[in-house]
Amino acid sequence: MTPTFNTLLVANRGEIALRIMRSARRMGLRVVAVYSEADRDSPHVAYADEAICLGGSAASESYRAIPKIIDAAKVSGAEAVHPGYGFLAENADFAEAVAAAGLVFVGPSATAIKMMGNKAEAKDVMIAAGVPCIPGYQGLAQDDQTLVDEAGRIGFPLMVKAAAGGGGRGMRLVRAKQDLLAALHSARSEALASFGSDQLILERAILNARHVEVQIFGDQHGNLIHLGERDCSVQRRHQKLIEESPSPAVDAVLRSRMGQTAVSAGKAIQYVGAGTLEFLLGEDGNFWFMEMNTRLQVEHGVTELLTGLDLVAWQLQVAMGRPLNLTQEEVTWSGHAMEVRLCAEDSTAGFLPQTGRVLAWEPAPMARTDSALRAGSQVSAFYDSMLAKIMVHGDNREACINKLIQACQQTVLLGFKHNLTFLQTCLAHQRFKDGQATTTFIDDCFDDVALARRETPEVVEVAAAAIFTKAVTGSSWTNAIGLNHIVKVAIDGLTPRHWTVDASSHPGVVNVKPEGRDAWISLTHTDQSQSILAFDLNEQRYHVRFERDGQGQLWLQYKGAFYFAVDLTHTHEAKNGTLSANAGTVRAPLAGRIARTSAVVGETIKAGDPLIVIESMKMEHTLSAEIDGEIEEVSCRAGDQVMAGRVLVRIKVKAEALAKESA
Repeated sequence: MTPTFNTLLVANRGEIALRIMRSARRMGLRVVAVYSEADRDSPHVAYADEAICLGGSAASESYRAIPKIIDAAKVSGAEAVHPGYGFLAENADFAEAVAAAGLVFVGPSATAIKMMGNKAEAKDVMIAAGVPCIPGYQGLAQDDQTLVDEAGRIGFPLMVKAAAGGGGRGMRLVRAKQDLLAALHSARSEALASFGSDQLILERAILNARHVEVQIFGDQHGNLIHLGERDCSVQRRHQKLIEESPSPAVDAVLRSRMGQTAVSAGKAIQYVGAGTLEFLLGEDGNFWFMEMNTRLQVEHGVTELLTGLDLVAWQLQVAMGRPLNLTQEEVTWSGHAMEVRLCAEDSTAGFLPQTGRVLAWEPAPMARTDSALRAGSQVSAFYDSMLAKIMVHGDNREACINKLIQACQQTVLLGFKHNLTFLQTCLAHQRFKDGQATTTFIDDCFDDVALARRETPEVVEVAAAAIFTKAVTGSSWTNAIGLNHIVKVAIDGLTPRHWTVDASSHPGVVNVKPEGRDAWISLTHTDQSQSILAFDLNEQRYHVRFERDGQGQLWLQYKGAFYFAVDLTHTHEAKNGTLSANAGTVRAPLAGRIARTSAVVGETIKAGDPLIVIESMKMEHTLSAEIDGEIEEVSCRAGDQVMAGRVLVRIKVKAEALAKESA
């Protein structure tokens, strides 16, 4: 059949834009990229046949600007538009605008998007179609009193959810009545910022359940099939971290039931293209509809590895009017597939989003890694924290887990904190390995102590001390003046240690003595590369990957774990009272936008009082006072864009608090 279009514009960015373009190229299509000012040097821009700048870095000025995208399609000669996921992928107005411009929208109809795009309306449609739904409230009355009354009827614990959108934004678990109002207000604010709507729904909380979704696919000829399930139970803040297929909790009989339910739901709305029905699966084998994503899922690669299909190619073929080339009976699954999401976030600090420049990026050769990273790339606060997806396929689940752990260990990303070490910890956890992880897995198994960085291996400390002597040249260490170097090194912000580094005894051999130890540790440098420190220590060979960031920090990788080190050799010890004075200064912990502030000059506050809410990477983070005092300065206001480290509020510390700290 003759294609109905030859040029495709991808209305997205980063790894999903690249992923779509590659499949389109294999089909012989010309591809057009769009980009924001922040993404001017992004790999997806360089890959495309043509690229058009949409405007400012904020998504509202670029990737969410419908008129600009339509104009870009017309200027570039594109005949079709693929929305990817996120941004406008589930925006019915965008789908309508694309069609009104005479272009092909690679996705379902605007009607289907609209029906499923609002969780309240979607539940009504699913209930009418006979799909099991979680009891709750999805009415139009949205005042606090109505929601409080409905919550009393539903009972606690319950979930507060944004009616529009998904991805965990605007979602709160409320365990007791006294916590409801605060949850409603914060969920509304986050939902409005993320989706432009503050409408909420309430649902009974199904605890200790699994999050299992079913991939469906329909064409324009009435054919609709499912491609099996994916288990997405491992989540933090209701955002998925690990996805796998098949689910360890789903057997052939349950798979058939869930698949048939998903297909019936799709047929009820005459669905065309790739879609996903998301369910909560209880311990008793009962499942309930949560929502439908009318787009390609982030984790679609898991299904591709299991079925051998190219879902993006299928999307494009369906958009061209071609029928599906498989029937339900012809769909086969082989082995086990699993994915982890590599995100720019600090798992040791409440999964706080991180920004920075990529110093090194080396995907594991044994895995499929979808990303748009490269050395020199800048990770900004304007977009989602997910950077890459690492996927593997194995003959069985155990082999798949082991292979994915190895792939994570072989992946190198240096320059800022990320969650790759934490992902390995999750994969190796016995509860996950036994197939028993539910949606409460992270909360149940990882408290603040478990999430904190474990003790730094001495190999890493020794390597950092040796590198910080600035005496690593070529294949050996040299010390021109023949004296010991005294180096004070802090790893990951922990208490610094003093090291004595002696490079004067033998060429190529460095003796490193830690503070409080009598024994010297000898290292022999053996690698010509300046970014891999290879050495012999206690008759064992070690390799430590490292990069400098140009700002005094050293980033290191060892055995799949990542560390940052700072040379504090020439800094002075803080005097008594300094800590308390610093506690009175509230700085932005990350780059982002000030969503709102409750801090008022002259106001007396207590430790723990909320002061500032900062939005970064689509999430809100509350900054609170660390100490009692009086607010003497507020240097930000709602709407401001701030960089990490900027002073936002200064608190005049009470004298008695300062005296207590100094004692």
